[in-house]
Amino acid sequence: MDTLNIGGLVAHHARYRPQAPALSFGGHWLSWEQLDRRVDRLAHALAGAGVGHGDRIATVLANCLELIDVYWACARIGAVAVPLSPLLMASGLRTLLADAAPAAVFCSPATEAATREASRGLSCLCIATGAAYDAFVRDQPAVPASAAIAPDDLYNIMYTSGTTGLPKGIALTHRIRAHYATLLANAWRMHAGSVVLHTGALVFNGAFVTLLPALTTGAAYILHPQFDAAAFVETVERERVTHTMLVPSQLAAILDLPGFDPARLASLEVLISLGAPLPLAHKERLETVLPGRLHELYGLTEGFVTILDRADAVRKRGSVGIPPPFFALRIVDDAGEPVAPGEVGEIAGQGPFLMAGYYKQPALTAQALRGGWLMTGDLGRVDDDGFLYLVDRKKDMIDSGGVKVYPHDIEEVIARHPLVAEAVVFGVPDEKWGETPVAAVQLRPGATIDAGHLRAWINERVGARYQRVSQVLLVDALPRSVAGKILKRVLRDPFWAGRERAI
Repeated sequence: MDTLNIGGLVAHHARYRPQAPALSFGGHWLSWEQLDRRVDRLAHALAGAGVGHGDRIATVLANCLELIDVYWACARIGAVAVPLSPLLMASGLRTLLADAAPAAVFCSPATEAATREASRGLSCLCIATGAAYDAFVRDQPAVPASAAIAPDDLYNIMYTSGTTGLPKGIALTHRIRAHYATLLANAWRMHAGSVVLHTGALVFNGAFVTLLPALTTGAAYILHPQFDAAAFVETVERERVTHTMLVPSQLAAILDLPGFDPARLASLEVLISLGAPLPLAHKERLETVLPGRLHELYGLTEGFVTILDRADAVRKRGSVGIPPPFFALRIVDDAGEPVAPGEVGEIAGQGPFLMAGYYKQPALTAQALRGGWLMTGDLGRVDDDGFLYLVDRKKDMIDSGGVKVYPHDIEEVIARHPLVAEAVVFGVPDEKWGETPVAAVQLRPGATIDAGHLRAWINERVGARYQRVSQVLLVDALPRSVAGKILKRVLRDPFWAGRERAI
């Protein structure tokens, strides 16, 4: 058996630190030994049901212990974990299950009816958590289960959240996930004494940014059912949490808690922001109340990342950092040629996280991976020190009268308004200019403002006339994926119904 796979991580700690705390869910702690036994029972149950090497195992589960069991049982027997969002509509779930063709699918009582309907016609087991799951693993031996797994065998398929179009299955191997586990553990300064809190959905790839390092180092890992700002603060204070990962909207919710006291978060050593650019206004506030904690990660599930380390967070505050060791970054023009520092172009990256490809989609894979470089579809620039600054997504750029308008620049201005929680800017059709910027704004709880007044405030502060917004839409909540990313296309597409964008 090749040792470059992640199937032995839990077993390793169960052997050498059996009684150390491994995982907490719902206020109940499991030791490494207890977690290892749970994984072994499920691994044997799956093998007994005929599920084996290379078979896909899908999940339609919110955060729960059973989801953790599935992840590590798959790693142990060479099966391929396919986590799917429990928020998927029936049609979307049907499409992804048909694409993955799983041998088994695990769901919850809440998602069972939709899962069974979506999997109709597929030859697969369907097991719901609760009594059915308990019966499935009952009487299975809590002894090691393993299989011969090569480094380039698939470990999981992560379907994209659909922020830029139809979901695609991103194929990730054991080798790739092993690099996640080791390189990011080093980046986060994580060790066996660390306490890691995860409050987001385990089904999106960002969860592996802390989950795998925690499993590698033997850190204690706390999983919340879902994000709750007050519960987050309480857990950090009670458990002396050292590491956590949040998306910008979650960070804002914590900072805006009534009576927020940063002293309750004093144990935090590393606070990772990912999923979307963190507005400068939020960075400045965070550095004031919790100095020296922020790490910002820019990355794609397809496998390229940069990291702004806490040591550089103030000095390079507008940046998303540099590539970690063994990664390479370049900015290229439309012809794929590198541009000079300071010039804007498409971000391209290389590194050991690069996906094996899009599952069953060689043409799309060839578009994304060119000459060993991942073409991100994001626009950026680097400074003379090699630090990356995001400009925008290529598809989000607004072409207004032939002038390139980057929504991110306008969003940074809006974020500085004291009543604004979050905002996104996108282009809508304009008879004169082709496109013109519009802002969708979510206010802080209890805040009120006239949309016209806010529009005037924005337009007085933007850096150029072409950045002025033609309209402000006040929304109760911005549309989001399960990963917490704002779905800009959901806001933009109705304006373009029956029209074609040039970009």
